[in-house]
Amino acid sequence: MALVATVAVVGRTNAGKSTLVNALVGEKVSIVSPVEQTTRNTIRGIVADPRGQLVLLDTPGLHKAVGTLGTLLNRMARRSAAGTDITCVVFDAAQEPQLEDIGWMQRVAKEKPEKVVFVLNKADKSPFFEKMFRDAWNEASGGEGEGKGEGGKKEPVWVKAISTTEGGAKDVLDALFGFAEEGELLFDEDIVTDYPRKLAIADVIREKYLAHLHQELPHELGIIVKRVIDEGSRWKSEVEVLVNRPSQKPIVIGRAASTIKAVRKAAERELKEVFGVPVSLELWVNVEPNWMKNQKLLAEMGYLGGLV
Repeated sequence: MALVATVAVVGRTNAGKSTLVNALVGEKVSIVSPVEQTTRNTIRGIVADPRGQLVLLDTPGLHKAVGTLGTLLNRMARRSAAGTDITCVVFDAAQEPQLEDIGWMQRVAKEKPEKVVFVLNKADKSPFFEKMFRDAWNEASGGEGEGKGEGGKKEPVWVKAISTTEGGAKDVLDALFGFAEEGELLFDEDIVTDYPRKLAIADVIREKYLAHLHQELPHELGIIVKRVIDEGSRWKSEVEVLVNRPSQKPIVIGRAASTIKAVRKAAERELKEVFGVPVSLELWVNVEPNWMKNQKLLAEMGYLGGLV
């Protein structure tokens, strides 16, 4: 028997959740970008450790919702915490507590889950607002402070992390395993994620676009992997890139197709590392007005599973 647990990794957008998940797993299973709202699906990362196994759900960051897609992402983030063994709330402690941070604290204080880890991320930054986060929690929880809360409920375990450096998430890992219980492994030991192949390919492509376009149109860019053709020694994938307006199409393609070529090459390089086989991408760009409100397209991108 080994120690096992499922963990919802939650928090506001751009708090460093995906970077932390990748650091805990030891491999890249979730896309990382400085652009807010990078993660759009709930991704499972699987931690294999001599102590046992942790199944991490990296969720969309909680943010002020705009439109259908924004509302769905927030709903996914909130629901991911339900039904898991441990709730791991990640805070960007290099900034003062934001409204969404307080919201997660209030949710924890109200629902009183048994096992909660509060991660003060970016501990290498200065200033570092640890005291403000602890004070915010005391206010949200009614001033119960550390130790035992109302009805004998355990208070959250506080840990600091620098998830961008090797070993910077060790205290988080120890805290999570401190809550894990003995049981059978949920996945084979050599699996690091059970994220669907099409969604994984789409996420890598979107990450490369975010790196090239920065703030130009990150939230108006949709990626649909239409087909993955397994040819044995290599894969071919047909991918549709969606934009809202005709004026955005030249941005996504680039002068002399420079942007789409660079994105394709960078994505193919990373996908080969991820899947262990060459992946050939065929990308085409289509204008789909208001695609973020189109239920059929959102479902095809994996955003609606069990939510509507």
